[in-house]
Amino acid sequence: MKKFRKVLDGLTTSSPGVTMGSPSCGSAAGTPTAAPTPKEIDVQETLVSENFQLCKTVRHGFPYQPTALAFDPVQKILAVGSRSGGVRILGRPGVDCYCQHESGAAVLQLQFLINEGALVTACADDTLHLWNLRQRRPAILHSLKFNRERITFCHLPFQSKWLYVGTERGNTHIVNIESFILSGYVIMWNKAIELSTKTHPGPVVHLSDSPKDEGKLLIGFESGTIVQWDLRAKKADFRIYYDEAIHSVSWHHEGKQFMCSHSDGSLTLWNLRNTTKPFQVTFPHGKIQKDGRKESCKPILKVEYKTSRNSEPFVIFSGGLSYDKAGRRPTLTIMHGKAITVLEMDYPIVEFMVLCETPYNNEVQEPYAVVVLLEKDLIVVDLTQSNFPVFENPYPMDIHESPVTCTAYFADCPPDIIPILYSIGAKHKKTGYSQKEWPISGGTWTLGSHTYPEIIITGHADGSIKFWDASAITLQMLYKLKTSKVFEKPKPGEGRAAELVEEDPFAIQMVSWCPQSRIFCIVGISAHIILYRFSKYDANTQIVSLEVRLQCEPEDVISPSENENNPCFSELGSHSPQTHHQHPASPGSRTPEGNKDSVPCLKVKDRVVRVPPGYQSELVIQLLWVDGEPPQQITSLDINSAYGLLAFGNCNGLAIVDYLQKTVLLCMSTLDLYGATDPYQRLTRSPRRNRQSTSGLTELTDNQQSVDMERSKSPTSDHVNGHCTSPTSQPCSAGKPRIPMGPEGPRLTRRGPGRPPFRKAQSAACMEISLPVSHTEESRENSFSRSRSSSVSSIDRDTKEAITTLQFGESYGRKSDALPTPCLWVGTSLGVVLLIPMSIPTDQEERMEEPVTIGPSGGVLMLKGSVLRFGFLDCMGAVIQSPYEVWRDLNAPEDLERPRRRKLVHFSPSSSQDACGEGHLAVVCSERQAKVFLMPSQSCLFVHNITESSFVLRADVVSVCNSVCLACFCANGHVMTLSLPSLRPLMDVNYLPLTDMRIARTFCFTNGGQALYLSSPTEIQRITYSQEMCDNLQEMLGELFTPIETPEAQNRGFLKGFFGGNAHNFDREELFGEAAAGKASRSLAQHIPGQGGVEGMKVAASGVVGDLARARVALDERGQRLGELEERTALMMTSAEVFSKHAHELMLKCKDKKWYQF
Repeated sequence: MKKFRKVLDGLTTSSPGVTMGSPSCGSAAGTPTAAPTPKEIDVQETLVSENFQLCKTVRHGFPYQPTALAFDPVQKILAVGSRSGGVRILGRPGVDCYCQHESGAAVLQLQFLINEGALVTACADDTLHLWNLRQRRPAILHSLKFNRERITFCHLPFQSKWLYVGTERGNTHIVNIESFILSGYVIMWNKAIELSTKTHPGPVVHLSDSPKDEGKLLIGFESGTIVQWDLRAKKADFRIYYDEAIHSVSWHHEGKQFMCSHSDGSLTLWNLRNTTKPFQVTFPHGKIQKDGRKESCKPILKVEYKTSRNSEPFVIFSGGLSYDKAGRRPTLTIMHGKAITVLEMDYPIVEFMVLCETPYNNEVQEPYAVVVLLEKDLIVVDLTQSNFPVFENPYPMDIHESPVTCTAYFADCPPDIIPILYSIGAKHKKTGYSQKEWPISGGTWTLGSHTYPEIIITGHADGSIKFWDASAITLQMLYKLKTSKVFEKPKPGEGRAAELVEEDPFAIQMVSWCPQSRIFCIVGISAHIILYRFSKYDANTQIVSLEVRLQCEPEDVISPSENENNPCFSELGSHSPQTHHQHPASPGSRTPEGNKDSVPCLKVKDRVVRVPPGYQSELVIQLLWVDGEPPQQITSLDINSAYGLLAFGNCNGLAIVDYLQKTVLLCMSTLDLYGATDPYQRLTRSPRRNRQSTSGLTELTDNQQSVDMERSKSPTSDHVNGHCTSPTSQPCSAGKPRIPMGPEGPRLTRRGPGRPPFRKAQSAACMEISLPVSHTEESRENSFSRSRSSSVSSIDRDTKEAITTLQFGESYGRKSDALPTPCLWVGTSLGVVLLIPMSIPTDQEERMEEPVTIGPSGGVLMLKGSVLRFGFLDCMGAVIQSPYEVWRDLNAPEDLERPRRRKLVHFSPSSSQDACGEGHLAVVCSERQAKVFLMPSQSCLFVHNITESSFVLRADVVSVCNSVCLACFCANGHVMTLSLPSLRPLMDVNYLPLTDMRIARTFCFTNGGQALYLSSPTEIQRITYSQEMCDNLQEMLGELFTPIETPEAQNRGFLKGFFGGNAHNFDREELFGEAAAGKASRSLAQHIPGQGGVEGMKVAASGVVGDLARARVALDERGQRLGELEERTALMMTSAEVFSKHAHELMLKCKDKKWYQF
């Protein structure tokens, strides 16, 4: 625990570990000012570095780019491998584990050690891995790297410790699962085929042991060759040569027949009695044409042949459709007797697997479901019903139903909000699912004690919003909102929307949600904002629309003469105040197509619409086209239910809307907000063409500030931090191209800003950053590490500031204020913070009638880099929450005895500050640094330069361990935490070395030491930076392995056992062990011991229970050894007595005999 005491008498002293700035950084015009009266700030900071540790918690969503599938029929858990080397293991809801191969190589195949709590993965780098699943976080026990051959297929017989591995050369190797060492027993391809064969059979595509005899191995080669190899005799029983390439093989459970799928869309059935030709050849989807020929069909990639006691066998396969129809969807075909059912899929089929009642391959299989892994979905089909319905998927596999464009994370939500959202969302659930329980039900999971209500909100490219219950590290969809229903459907090729964004005009860019008041607001890509209120009742409503003209006038065009091939910076022409226009619900008449003026991008429905219970639209705000220029996208938003106000800004200026009275209160350019307090003293009219680059700057008192403010406008800030982020990552400017006349000349190249080419709205999963490229530097791979522009003239050229962040709150708008008043904190892309005080009527009737007055801009604070976040603390260091209105249902029936009135909850900065007087602390974080100011004096108490080589992408003031800190995520992948208010570094972890645009756009912090980001286009990764949560994570995760007795094999009967071969007499150890087969070549494969072996077992057996279990096992082993010793001693005594008896009898017999009688 550390105490910080600072006496503010106009000077600040430096403290260890904290870089202090002078008070001038908080002054309005850059001149030092002293606080009115000396005050003592006494804040006890409890957070230390030991409170922080960064680790991943859980991953939600569909595995991105899946490649492989496996199922344990006894444990009933499913594994999915991906192209990036990830493995997702799924069981019952709550049992969801993610593993990652360090190599990142694609997973080719997965094999469970059935009911053993282990998994074998074969990767594209020709390495086999053995994973231990008997711990909550699986770890690799062994790895085996093949050096000279490529792995193509693996097969592990049930209850066997020998893994068959087929290779690209056509050879079959055998690996001991326990030691992960190659056996000396190898089936070479040239031994498997006949010597007379002149061609190579191709890679091994199938391996399986015969259900009739485990000593017979069926090997399928890609060319169409099939060999049954006798493992004991080391020779081939039979060889089949077929003209068509083989994709898969499946046995009948009796071991007398097997079925193959081929590249020509055919299925062949082979009988072991006669292998010269197939017993049956069928083209399930091949029709006979008029000329008598079979039409060509696509390959059947996989077939499974499963038997049932009470019905005909099932033949299930993927592919095989005819080529005649273009654009046909992928299909799964189920042949059951004479009935053929074709199931069309939304995405291509990657793999499927039939789930059967028994793990034994020589018993009647009794299939009950089929798991189908698609490129972007996972479905399970119920085979026990004739119409083959699908099971309702309990996992959140549809996060990417429409590409995710933004995320928001809320911890410690009001406890009643989740049940309400779930009850509303449950009314719109799909029907027609199978009534049976989800068949993937393995593992165990219990609701831990460290849980609290959490909600994740995702915005999507189609304009939909999804609310997810994220409590207790699970994820369940609560409610879905479609924002596109507010607008008329745009006709193809017509209207502004068609010109702006062809496919996704409703894509969500930003969301703002107040859980207490249940006010919800979204920002769309077509420069629109929609405000929603929550109601439990349906209603007929007329959507109110406001249209705002927030566009600057373009200046005269100056054509480049000497640098025609170098497009340069754009310049803001006129900074005169912009007028706003308020329109009715929808514009009655549109301007002619050639004019393109005062027209919104989308058309709001102008009729009364019936809205269901849930979130209901109350107000739509749209920015207008001006003089043929499309509106710039909205870059910042804040809403406050207690004030009834909504503020938003873009790279042109700021607008404040009173959503209670449905009026626009303020709409002006950023420069006009300053008035006479502009720290750069820029001209309010078009600047002179031949001005000097430094003439627009005044000398700042803070020396460090004057140097760093030149670089405050980063070339990446517009793209990364949401400042005017168009779908194509356009810089935000509204002027025409102009040549900068500074001494450095044209240094950076930017696309002309006149009309941003709004094309398809890209999702957060696929947006790419486009950076200006310096003529003196080569383009680098990691775009986020680009250094900033250090030109002094960059400020002069970028006089057009974007509004980057907004925050309503009770504060002091001016230094002379004695009491806190409603204020709007405004942060810009030039690192400037503006305070706008407001006067809001307090009485409910007056609030609906009297106008809200907005005062002139108060204080001006400055930082390096674009401003990202505001936070407010009282003088004791506790967070001051924004005031809010308690939720009330406006559509509920009127109660005359209890009329509905607005109930406001305020958190005044002076409410808990009897000891330290009035005032509060303001935390401001920018791309480069964080500062803590004392209000109302605006004195800078603490300053910390967060990064010099990179810049901050996301920052937030969050609560951790009953205290608060500032959490930051940098573009170079570092996650940092700083203490408050002293800004001491507490944690700095290089979490993601190379950050991409998707992570940058979706990363967000929340309370409780948690954060999330979109790790792939289909998956959400949640992390924690709290040591307490890391310690409790083992308790929160589910158990993958549960002790279950392996089902006993059926009695085969005397005749079947007698005539069915000697399958049970097969000893693999005798054949494949080192004593019989010898050692394999060391150069063929390299054994790599896993790091998670001993450590993983220690983790699994940690704690008192593990100690007791180990002690019990040790006692059992000791007792067993003592028993064995006692038995051996008794045997020795018995044999000694027998020997003594025989010796005595022999002596008596020979006692009286002479020597010659022997």
